[in-house]
Amino acid sequence: MAIGDSMSQFRSDVDAAVARGGRAAAEARARSAATKGKTRELAGKIRARQEHPQPGDLTSPGMRRAATSFRNDEGLPVERLPEGTELLAPIGSTTPSSPKPPVTGSRRPLPSDDDEDFSQKGILYRG
Repeated sequence: MAIGDSMSQFRSDVDAAVARGGRAAAEARARSAATKGKTRELAGKIRARQEHPQPGDLTSPGMRRAATSFRNDEGLPVERLPEGTELLAPIGSTTPSSPKPPVTGSRRPLPSDDDEDFSQKGILYRG
């Protein structure tokens, strides 16, 4: 096979791989958007007391803390949600708390091992 033919085949293979990657990424974004939409809808129903969760549906307090910590560390908004005991209380026995606005965390860089190098981003962010 000549070099020109090999290069042509290589370009064709690369183009096909890029196209497959683009399709896979688009499908993943669509699935993610659908899941987020369903999650928002369910959360809205729970807040409006149109749905009532079961004890097994609740996220453990440790996992809630870990998720909140991760979102804060990454600078993502953290919505304050009712605790599981409030969600499991019979309808009418408690007044659901009003949703609080999301809290935006500040992204902090990871600390550097070299405290002498002030060009490192981690040194500049330390308070």
